[in-house]
Amino acid sequence: MARPQDNPPTHQNTTESGRKPITACLLNAAFFGALGSSYLYGYNLSVVNAPALHIKVFYNTTWMERYGEPIKEETVTFLWSITVSIFAIGGLLGALFVSVLLRILGRKGTLLLNNVFAVIAALLLSLGETAKSFEMLIIGRLIMGLDSGVALSALPMYLGEISPRHVRGLIGQFNSILICLGVFTGQALGLPELLGQGSRWNFLFAFMAFPAVLQLCVLPFLPESPRYLLMERKDEAGAERAFQRFLGKEDVSQELEEVRREAQTQGNLQIVSVLQLIRSPAVRWQLITIIITMACYQLCGLNAIWYYTNGILREAGFDANIIPYITLSTGAIETLAAIISGLVIERLGRKLLLIFGFSAMAVFFSLLTVFLTFQDSASWMPYLSYVCILIVIASFCSGPGGIPFILTGELFEQSYRPAAFMIAGTVNWLSNFAVGLLFPFIQERLGSYAFLVFVAVCVTGSIYLFIVLPETKNKTFMDISKSFAKINKIPPPSPCHDMELTLCMTPDAKDKDQNVKMESYL
Repeated sequence: MARPQDNPPTHQNTTESGRKPITACLLNAAFFGALGSSYLYGYNLSVVNAPALHIKVFYNTTWMERYGEPIKEETVTFLWSITVSIFAIGGLLGALFVSVLLRILGRKGTLLLNNVFAVIAALLLSLGETAKSFEMLIIGRLIMGLDSGVALSALPMYLGEISPRHVRGLIGQFNSILICLGVFTGQALGLPELLGQGSRWNFLFAFMAFPAVLQLCVLPFLPESPRYLLMERKDEAGAERAFQRFLGKEDVSQELEEVRREAQTQGNLQIVSVLQLIRSPAVRWQLITIIITMACYQLCGLNAIWYYTNGILREAGFDANIIPYITLSTGAIETLAAIISGLVIERLGRKLLLIFGFSAMAVFFSLLTVFLTFQDSASWMPYLSYVCILIVIASFCSGPGGIPFILTGELFEQSYRPAAFMIAGTVNWLSNFAVGLLFPFIQERLGSYAFLVFVAVCVTGSIYLFIVLPETKNKTFMDISKSFAKINKIPPPSPCHDMELTLCMTPDAKDKDQNVKMESYL
């Protein structure tokens, strides 16, 4: 019997899976899973920008009623800073305990429970003005951050595990697309003509309950991750039914066998802890790659664009009255770029899109620095700055905006995956908090040269990914692990593990080989 190739899947398998259309069940799981998760994360990135002045007025009014004197300017600034930044603290907390939820409740169960946090946060944020409590706004933002921290780990894991490998990138990009759509929705609803008024800003926060409730109504009728059911719950019948619904076919023996083969290579290895993951030589470079990629995802500078777009546009010379509409166009551009990325990711691959995105960002951040430096030299110079901002956003959403979450699910086999998402989420939220905290000081010190810091990050990320990251499109999780075997200095699986173990081994030999594999993974 011929031995399968190490890297690409067999032609027969590729052809068979490639011709199978994407089912409605898979699309519904991707859309509604992202709607109550990553969509809310994106919405909360932008929703606080429009009502900022109205919320500060509310803080002052409440302070007057409580203490009988106007609030000090520095106190308002401090309260507003806490309101904005505590979202990242909540995200970090969510990332830290998400692995426990994933292990106990599963992928779908974690997403369903997470909607409770979103509804509670929406109630606190929307009723804070009525209750005359700015503390409710701060706590609501903390809980919403908690929701986002859980969502950005649970959703990519769920999408990666339910998707056939030939569309895993496309389905995974629903995470990025819905983040961008959430940002755009927050910008649109925050316009003065809609909810960005002093009497309506609390409805901006009440809206957050709608996607969460919609997901609660739909997701219970969709299957759990079949990989989770088979490998962690040992529910083979449930896994078979889930595969049948997601793939739209009765015979799913090939998919079940792929999962069994992965389970056999890991022997009796249980879900590992974060400490075990860090110590494991079998996934050392996968872990380094995810840490660097996720750090670059936040430190590449797009959060600075999102958080401080209005200030950047004012400095570029745009009139304050048209800035909200210009900001709205940035949300539309990023949504369009994310959709295009999802359509081409299975053709171009993850590696190319990541390197292209970071490289293009480095180029246009450099040009933005030049245009901001000389913006007073010509009346048309601010428009070039604006074009650079749009291209930076489009470059980010073409690859770096969603692929790091896809890679976190692809680079690790089942037993490592929850701990890997916990580490990736921690890096993500710490980096997010660092940008929001430090960028104003960097901008104050360096002026128009502040974006050169992000140029250095983008160039470093591109070089690392070019040297280390293998292409993962259309590969099984076992194939991807083999791609890292040499750099991890771990011997690849023996030839007998690349085919049906029962065809090449006796029962005693299987037990012996399984023990050897256990030692190599530990």
